[in-house]
Amino acid sequence: MSAPLTSRSRTTAAAQWRALGTTVRVVVTDPALLESCNLILAGHLAEVDAACSRFRADSELAALDTAAGSPVRVSPLFAEALDIALRAAEATDGAVDPTVGSAMDAIGYDRDFTLVREDDRPIRLTVKRAPGWRTVRLDRETGTVTVPTGVHLDLGATAKAWAADKAAAILAATAGCGVLVSLGGDTAVAGEPPADGWQIRVQDITGPVQETPTQGPYATVGLHSGGLATSGTAARTWRRADHTLHHIIDPLTGLPAQTPWRTVSVAAATCAEANAATTAALVKGAGAERWLTRRGLPARLVAQDGLVVTTPGWPTHPRGAGLCQHAAGPRGATSPHRGTAA
Repeated sequence: MSAPLTSRSRTTAAAQWRALGTTVRVVVTDPALLESCNLILAGHLAEVDAACSRFRADSELAALDTAAGSPVRVSPLFAEALDIALRAAEATDGAVDPTVGSAMDAIGYDRDFTLVREDDRPIRLTVKRAPGWRTVRLDRETGTVTVPTGVHLDLGATAKAWAADKAAAILAATAGCGVLVSLGGDTAVAGEPPADGWQIRVQDITGPVQETPTQGPYATVGLHSGGLATSGTAARTWRRADHTLHHIIDPLTGLPAQTPWRTVSVAAATCAEANAATTAALVKGAGAERWLTRRGLPARLVAQDGLVVTTPGWPTHPRGAGLCQHAAGPRGATSPHRGTAA
């Protein structure tokens, strides 16, 4: 954890630093409680990293790789994180699958992302279906996890969002104020929000974040509860030989998803649910907006050509409009906009 940068207004205070390989931001409605919330959050994220990191040889997740298919006793924290991942896989019909760990390694994402982009080792891209989430057994009664030999897990599609949900709930309960926690853009809120909701800018990024990317159309929404997540194929990319790669894996091929969307944002009852939906939408590709509408999830999808499509429940009013996570349903059509905020 680096030293946090802090800012204050009359009603809120915020801090920002890096952890889990991403940007961490916490905002509280009681400025006097910011420092204590920072300390609690830092401790929580350290526990999540020790449990779920794919890049730490001493993590609980890494221990499963050497278990040769035998049951491994895990902490309640890891069991909860894995349970969230398995639920996401079931809810998305396998579009989000925690057994893509080997596929991630195969495309070169086998270390912290800042190091991935510096690595120029050649790779061979091979179509190979992920083993499938149903091969993983989580026994909550015995506190054990069984992963078949050769199957490697990656909880990246759900763990940060789940960590944000858990952190926001812990901080709100402890501090007794409104709290926003954002981990790399996966945002969860808890407690009493500001009067006009938490104002969140949903930004379409059209280039690698490490290279001062071009920013596409954006929207600012007011989030009062639950979570909001954005996933995309443009911000976290790297090259190997003639291949431009990204981290959204299609479990059917084991390769970066070929998708008409470059960015998807979703609001849901939890950040974990929102994040799973954004990843699934990118993997599902064409027709993802209909899948999100059937699930009743307000969403904003930006196509590769800049076309913005929204589902029912996503605000189409001026920036700062309130976002209702449960308003959308199977009725109603999506609303396309080109090059403007939804």
